[in-house]
Amino acid sequence: MFRHLGRRAASCTARKRTYSDFKHGNLPHSHSPITTDLEFFNSVRPDGQQIPTYRVLDSVGQPIDGSTVPEPFSYICSSYETMMLLPTLDTLLYSVQRQGKISFYHGEEATVVGSAAALSPTDEVLGQYREMGVLLWRGFDLDSIMSQCLGNKEDKATKGRQMPVHFGSPQHHFHTISSPLATQIPQAAGVGYALKRDPERRGKDCAVCYFGEGAASEGDFHAGMLLASTIPSPTLFIVRNNGFAISTPSSEQYYGDGIAARGPGYGIDTIRVDGNDILAVLGAVREARRRCVQQGRAVLVESMTYRVGHHSTSDDSFAYRARQEVEDRKKVDNPVSRLRLFLESRKWWSDDEETELKARLKSEILTAFKRAENLSRWELKELFSDVYAGDEPWNLREQREELGELLKKYGTVWEPWKKEREKFNGSGDEFLS
Repeated sequence: MFRHLGRRAASCTARKRTYSDFKHGNLPHSHSPITTDLEFFNSVRPDGQQIPTYRVLDSVGQPIDGSTVPEPFSYICSSYETMMLLPTLDTLLYSVQRQGKISFYHGEEATVVGSAAALSPTDEVLGQYREMGVLLWRGFDLDSIMSQCLGNKEDKATKGRQMPVHFGSPQHHFHTISSPLATQIPQAAGVGYALKRDPERRGKDCAVCYFGEGAASEGDFHAGMLLASTIPSPTLFIVRNNGFAISTPSSEQYYGDGIAARGPGYGIDTIRVDGNDILAVLGAVREARRRCVQQGRAVLVESMTYRVGHHSTSDDSFAYRARQEVEDRKKVDNPVSRLRLFLESRKWWSDDEETELKARLKSEILTAFKRAENLSRWELKELFSDVYAGDEPWNLREQREELGELLKKYGTVWEPWKKEREKFNGSGDEFLS
């Protein structure tokens, strides 16, 4: 499946060259053979073709000839339930955002569940915005999901100070998501290096970094890849190539053969996988993690998928792509349908189980939402906590004093501020005394 291509070059001529063609030895201190041909190349494949995509299931859920279905099979049924949970959550939270109850939301089921199932629960995950499925797989419950999105007093990771879907959970080894694009990539390389230096975790855990192909256009992508490959560190990079960076199609983001073509340039083992085939993702990431941990080196997985939804609740994707294009992809390349058809063909799933699952998930999600909606926020003073270690700096003291003055001036007389104060535990009274 994997090909270490860092030292291989493809010829632009029709004839396939072999190392026997080179009769002048290698460049000193290098594996690069010396040639007298003035020859350029633009592919990491020896034959000049595009990088292949690993797949297990076809579009109707049947294993293709020569494929291997990953075991244990219990993972597959559990994966299906988590995949079904994600779009059900999306439907509710999109609606909640439209009602103005949360400020922002976006989600995607595609490849995250299959990759989550392939990881160790103690691997350190640094995500972007679409990895809620990793947390759900690791046991992060619906109450915690809703608390973070609504910013109530049970939002333990961010205390209501972050945008929705910016999750974090030390218990689940999931680092808090940061809004700036691609910052987690070099950070993940550093986390991987820290794991390598830890005698108790060396050879056991790796850092796992998720990002989109749009983030791979940032300089942080190259900094992270360079660090993880040269140190080196056990860092597993998983890029979701879903075709769009907000409104910019991938065809306008790069001219080369996707993101996978960049891996060999850093000497990193690389594979491209069908991101809408959860069994292929499970198998590919499982092997990628094995290499990463055993070799102590970075591995790159490019997951080819398609974003059928809008980028986020602030985006209207039909302004830059045809509605029919999206509907066609839903019909011919739906990851949930593919897995369900596979399960049904093995007699592991039925219509009755499908009906029961949908009803149960909807009920559990609504119950969690209603509960979280009625909880107060953290105390207003928490706005200034956890920013700096040690003594509080002068600028935070100044900001706290300024907020207190504003609350004393408007907090008891101006109706919008009075209503907003009531949402906080203690109503911000600590600033009025």
